[in-house]
Amino acid sequence: MHNFKELKVWREGIELVKEVYQLTNTFPSEEKFGLTAQMNRSAVSIPSNIAEGAGRGSSDKDFVHFLRISYGSSCELETQLIVSKELNFIEDTSFAQVEKRLHVIQKMIYKLIKSMGS
Repeated sequence: MHNFKELKVWREGIELVKEVYQLTNTFPSEEKFGLTAQMNRSAVSIPSNIAEGAGRGSSDKDFVHFLRISYGSSCELETQLIVSKELNFIEDTSFAQVEKRLHVIQKMIYKLIKSMGS
């Protein structure tokens, strides 16, 4: 069993969630149930799946499965960030800041998966 709260990648994921929520809070109100909701869900999914996989404690194979779901959510969020930038909902500096944190998290998840032999 892994204590998810001790995992740096989980803590970074929580910080990413806060950044995404702050960012989407500036989106047009008509996006509340569209891109805003999708991005918030994708962001929350990243640390949530890390926590779920760690909390199950059944096997490293199961944990890796949830890490892969988390990685997939990060790619989904990255796509949504790009769409938001293309629609001019996000300024270049805000985009770059969130994208940088997201890429760090993606690398951390990838390394964690590889360290577990998958």
